Amino acid sequence: MIYLDNSATTRPFDSVIDSMSLCMRENYYNASAAYKPALDVERAMNACRQAIITQAGAKREDEVIFTAGGTESDNLAILGAAATMRTSANFLVSSIEHPAVAETMARVERMGFEVRLMPINARGMIDLDACEKLMDEYTAFVSCMQVSNETGAIQPVAQLSAMARAKNKNVLVHVDGVQGFMRVPMNMSRMGVDLYAVSGHKIHGPKGVGALVVRKGVRLVPQMIGGGQERNLRSGTYNTPAILGLHKAVEEMAARQDRAQQLLALKQRLWAKLSVLDGVRVNGPAPDEADSAPHILSVSFDGVRGEVMRNALEGEWILVSTGSACSSHKQKVSASLRAMGLTDTQADGTIRISLGLMNTEEEMDAAAEKMEKLFMLLRQYRRR
Repeated sequence: MIYLDNSATTRPFDSVIDSMSLCMRENYYNASAAYKPALDVERAMNACRQAIITQAGAKREDEVIFTAGGTESDNLAILGAAATMRTSANFLVSSIEHPAVAETMARVERMGFEVRLMPINARGMIDLDACEKLMDEYTAFVSCMQVSNETGAIQPVAQLSAMARAKNKNVLVHVDGVQGFMRVPMNMSRMGVDLYAVSGHKIHGPKGVGALVVRKGVRLVPQMIGGGQERNLRSGTYNTPAILGLHKAVEEMAARQDRAQQLLALKQRLWAKLSVLDGVRVNGPAPDEADSAPHILSVSFDGVRGEVMRNALEGEWILVSTGSACSSHKQKVSASLRAMGLTDTQADGTIRISLGLMNTEEEMDAAAEKMEKLFMLLRQYRRR
């Protein structure tokens, strides 16, 4: 099996599994309790917070709020901030956001706020000139993903933040970092990011855990009420096995200082073999461009539907996707790809290949060979 859908989820590191197992067998105490074994668990959780702070380039006094994953982190950031604002404020969001953000912004609009959609260009990048025209002194919240989950385009977060603050110095900037954290550099302090969402299972950690990094001083209204955990921002008994597993994933990713270069080398190796095929195109920045994330490759095959190619590859024990795993069953043409100017046919002929640290060069060669073989075969049955 060659697994090339790491943007959907990753296989956990063995050390993550061991850490979680130890926690469940021996360190199973409720971190909110007052006795020493529970306090030890709390200290271990706080070490995870500091590891995330370091990797996100946040300040030591900034806060890490543990959540159940990226979706909850995005919801807390957007809805929690909206609840502190007057409806005269407007929100800006990119047109290529994951449903965790896009659907939450739809709720914000139903709350009475104006939500303005930021367009993208043909490379899948935020159109900064067009975005600047959408901003004014009432722009209170700007949301933009760090890395496109479909094309791997790295978004110009720092420039977007600076433009927004030139219009309103009190604007909040939220970044969905689920596809970027620890694969693309992030420095919240330098880039002007106030709220940063991350997810454990995208970085070889466990499912069901994530975090929202919150700049000190940002006010949020909790979306889950109860026992008052996480400074009253996210009540509920701590999922300590998952949090300690997340810590181990962050530690192991950090120890692999060449992780981005390793992923990029695999991506470029695969694309070098596919790019010579007539009728195959890359969507978004090319793999050798600086604003292309090292682990995501969006490829269109002329005359072959992406769904057909995906299923044929699965028959060869190669797993890819046709877009976001959260919407893969809806069978709709990607709005993100259409926003980039692709025709419906081109968008419909697209697969997403996403890499993880457990992939190998041999897998890239084998996958490229199978993709070429299947493309040559399937294009003969082009629909007329």
